[in-house]
Amino acid sequence: MRIKRAVGAHKKRRKIMKLAKGFWGAKSRQYRAANEQVMRSLRYAYIGRKLKKRDFRRLWITRINAAARLNGLSYSKLISGLKKSGVVVNRKMLSEIAIADASAFKKLVDIAKEA
Repeated sequence: MRIKRAVGAHKKRRKIMKLAKGFWGAKSRQYRAANEQVMRSLRYAYIGRKLKKRDFRRLWITRINAAARLNGLSYSKLISGLKKSGVVVNRKMLSEIAIADASAFKKLVDIAKEA
């Protein structure tokens, strides 16, 4: 006895069409166009999750650099000084400190200058 694919095929197509909701034109209405776009979109989403990490790190470094230069020190000298003095603070926290608490950041800059 052979297997007929009707139910399985409908499920497969319905899943793709649900993912394609909100796409423009044929990409949300026709299965073939929708399938191509969904596959591409999922690929972009995967790549985007990797890029997000890089982008945030770049943002934090830019913020730290700006705050450090206001205190008369470059980013690389600040990081180097903090490492030498044994201060372990990641870039995300450093950037948050630079934004929210300028006096605390100034103290960190002074520690880096001494080292």
